Amino acid sequence: MLTATSPYQKKVLWLIGVTVLLKIFLSYFIELGNDEVYYYTYAVQPDWNHFDHPGMVGWMMRLTSLNLFWVTALSMRLGSIICAGLATYTIFKTGTLLKDQRAGFIAAWMYTISIYTSIIAGLFVLPDSPQLLFFTWSIYWMVKYVQQPQDFKTKDWLLLGLFIGLATLSKVHGLYLWIGFGAFNLFHQIKTLQKRNLYLAILVTVICVLPILYWNIQNHFITYKFHSNRVMHTGLLLDSFVQQIVGEVIYQNPLVYLTVLIAFFNFKKLKLAFQNSATITTTLASTSTSNYDSKSTLALPLLLWLSLPLLFTFWALSLFNPTLPHWTGPAYISLFLMSGVYWSTYLGNKNSVQSIPGILKYATGLLSALILGVLLLIYIFPKQLGSSKFENLGEYNPINDLTGWEQFTNSFEIIVQNDIAKGVMKPNTPIVIHKWFPGGHLLFYTARPLQMRVIAVGKLEDVHKFAWLNQTTQGLKIGEDAYYIVPSNLPVDPHVLYSDYFEQISHPDVVPLLTKGVLLRNFYVYRLKNCKKIPPAILAE
Repeated sequence: MLTATSPYQKKVLWLIGVTVLLKIFLSYFIELGNDEVYYYTYAVQPDWNHFDHPGMVGWMMRLTSLNLFWVTALSMRLGSIICAGLATYTIFKTGTLLKDQRAGFIAAWMYTISIYTSIIAGLFVLPDSPQLLFFTWSIYWMVKYVQQPQDFKTKDWLLLGLFIGLATLSKVHGLYLWIGFGAFNLFHQIKTLQKRNLYLAILVTVICVLPILYWNIQNHFITYKFHSNRVMHTGLLLDSFVQQIVGEVIYQNPLVYLTVLIAFFNFKKLKLAFQNSATITTTLASTSTSNYDSKSTLALPLLLWLSLPLLFTFWALSLFNPTLPHWTGPAYISLFLMSGVYWSTYLGNKNSVQSIPGILKYATGLLSALILGVLLLIYIFPKQLGSSKFENLGEYNPINDLTGWEQFTNSFEIIVQNDIAKGVMKPNTPIVIHKWFPGGHLLFYTARPLQMRVIAVGKLEDVHKFAWLNQTTQGLKIGEDAYYIVPSNLPVDPHVLYSDYFEQISHPDVVPLLTKGVLLRNFYVYRLKNCKKIPPAILAE
């Protein structure tokens, strides 16, 4: 048994500190991706809810960018980095509460080297970034209730309701926390359902969620119509199911996933680890004034209820609809904690000083190699990983999502200055877009520094949040010109899109994106001349 003088508290702080510094370093060298620049629009125009998700990620970026006074890739990502650090420490404390500090440290290490929790949501800025922090806080409070029910006061219930509410204000499937916790109490300790404080906690969550409902009433429940269209397909799609499972394995880091599977499929030992942990907790607590009891053995089913319903829901959906691997990401937090308890118990003999199982060391090396490989491909040894055809050069090359926009903007600024000097285009000429990508990149990396308007002309299901930004932007006027920019990896014909609205669409200027002599993609800059018809409003007034 590890004692109170265990060094793991210091180790986890070192782990968080080194990881934070590494992410700050990466933010200076990796440009914002498609999703990240799109969620920048949530910060430009904050709201209770948006077309895709609630507003938490936008408020977070407003905070870390000092109300958009400091706008860089780092300021956009800083909230994600901070949330990941706090979540890592919370995981450590939860694992410590479940068994001991080594269990907490193992779980925290797994959280740190999971690609999803550490990079996708822990570096890149997504709605998942703040959600995972509130998820971990909620799980900690639930574990605290199960482990220490006598010490769980009214304020703890209110905090639990608040954290679940804030998780839901990040992404609506934060409500799965209540589903899991409710099912756990229904099947394992039904007396909890008689507690008045439980319903006070639920009320707090409802109050948090009311702004989402209010916004959707105002906007004809457009968020739910959008998401329902993503999950209402019919017909068995085995390929989609396989892609979901394989995607989860990759997103969680294959070796981290294997670590979880080893613990899970040794279920008898896993259960015994939790029983031993409960016995230790009861023995230690017996010398204090608190009266702990066998309820602490319920920690394992609690963690399972907080994980499996979310996993099974999206696995089932993937059989009939295309899904995304990160949708199940929060379900793995509980599995990390289960694994921490298992591996701390069976890592070695009780005097073992080994901090983490060897497989996690290899998992750390795998993640490190991935990060180094991305940096090398971007800056040192670029390679065309996508299409080499002229008509869609660079399509399916993941590097193109993370680089090239600053380089393009420098070239585009020269084009604009020359056009103004020659009288070809006017100084206040806007950029038109027809889709949220590359609309987000054009807004963040091009229009923002050059102080140009971005006007969305397209379908709501294509432009998303830009439809609302249109309402605060001066629209096109009869006789006005515009720029339209097409990256070759996102090919589209502007004549098909805009010939009804402009008299002439020029032959494009071509801006090649070259890195170390390798042509990764081209940017085509079209001039749309003399607006002859005002595009209809995307949103009904």
